[in-house]
Amino acid sequence: MAAGLFCPLFLTSTTSSKNHSAFAMATIFDTVKWALAANIYEVNLRQYTKEGTFAAFERELPRLRDMGVEILWFMPIQPISLEKRQGTLGSYYACSNYTTVNPEFGTLEDFRSLVHTAHILGFKLIIDWVANHTGYDHVWTKQHPAFYKLNAAGKFYDANGWEDVIDLDYNNPDLRTTMIEAMRFWIDECDIDGFRCDMAHLIPLEFWRAARAEFDKQKDLFWLAETEEPHYHEVFDATYGWKLLHAMEAVYRGEGTVQSLINVFEDYDLHFPPNAMRAFFTSNHDENSHSGSEYERFGDGAKAFAVLCATWKNSIPLVYSGQEMPNKKRLKFFDKDEIEWKGNYFLHNFYKTLFALRKNCPALFAGNVSINTRTIATNAPQNILAFLRKLDENEVLIILNLSASSRLKFKLSDDFAGGKFTSVFSGIEVEINQFTSFEIQKWEYFVYYRTVINGLYGLDRIKEL
Repeated sequence: MAAGLFCPLFLTSTTSSKNHSAFAMATIFDTVKWALAANIYEVNLRQYTKEGTFAAFERELPRLRDMGVEILWFMPIQPISLEKRQGTLGSYYACSNYTTVNPEFGTLEDFRSLVHTAHILGFKLIIDWVANHTGYDHVWTKQHPAFYKLNAAGKFYDANGWEDVIDLDYNNPDLRTTMIEAMRFWIDECDIDGFRCDMAHLIPLEFWRAARAEFDKQKDLFWLAETEEPHYHEVFDATYGWKLLHAMEAVYRGEGTVQSLINVFEDYDLHFPPNAMRAFFTSNHDENSHSGSEYERFGDGAKAFAVLCATWKNSIPLVYSGQEMPNKKRLKFFDKDEIEWKGNYFLHNFYKTLFALRKNCPALFAGNVSINTRTIATNAPQNILAFLRKLDENEVLIILNLSASSRLKFKLSDDFAGGKFTSVFSGIEVEINQFTSFEIQKWEYFVYYRTVINGLYGLDRIKEL
């Protein structure tokens, strides 16, 4: 808990994913409790430090823990194929062996040390799992060539146009069994806490179902799927929010509106299970390297959209390496191109405040269908997105100016949000109702919370340090 933040510390009951009859789902899997109020920090180990190693990154753990990071997601840590390698170092996603570590990063013992230290500090740690394809010289191409798809010429190939990888064949039951055992290696040997599964929708859902059922016997894990296919929530705890990302980018470019964002939220409500966790983000390794940093795509709206990603219904916010500085350059994907740390982490306390609020206020927890999330009408609907998250007497009110209009004056025209609130970032207490006049700068954000316990307001203040 961040200093001064007061919210009751209890986990509300969650609706089991067994109840998704409206979505034709019959999952038997429940999300680990520690993920419901968590966040994810993606680690690009190669570019993170000059050394680019597990040991060098381990030194960063206390800083990230102070920032409130909960889940560390490591991009693939396995060795990279040499054949058809892209650039000088190759793609993380062209693996040559599922059960060894990339010597570029250190040794297996170095990774064990990192996981151990992370656990002591209170982190959970998940690793990227690339199950759809391998690099051309993966050990299985010699040991188990029948694990791969073949083209008309009888050659290994990739159906997606990626030049440095070849597709695995999930019609082969022996592949499925061997893949599960490869995943188990990292649980047994390194005590990891889950998987981020690359391009999960390219692999049959039946495989993921079997894998999770097998590992649930051993350890409760967190499962993040790189997909926006709703039915993959039958197995996965969280999926990607690409549609929201693209809608946010369109708003910043002036090609989208506040209403277009609301339309995305309504579409999610219609097509996804009511307790489906969604990874929302303004950047990740793909977006940064291929589309540009969040400042290229969101400009001075980057922080407002980050607030949205951290506070909307069922969100699990995802932050990429360097966003806390912030890093404003595109990082090369196939070559060494380290983050140019300046020694100042200007957004450390911005994220720390958001993460503390999420962790300690049940109205922001994911996976609880009892939380009421409601957009709040204003007299500036073209510019302002306002919404309230409410669970019993715990409320968080978010107001975002998603426009370049400065000194914008407006009022709430909805009496659903009212009462005495505290500003999360300034600590100032305010009385909010339909008569309250607000003035907000371009791309600015207001976040207010209030908690009532036994009729008393818990309004201890948190401030950016």
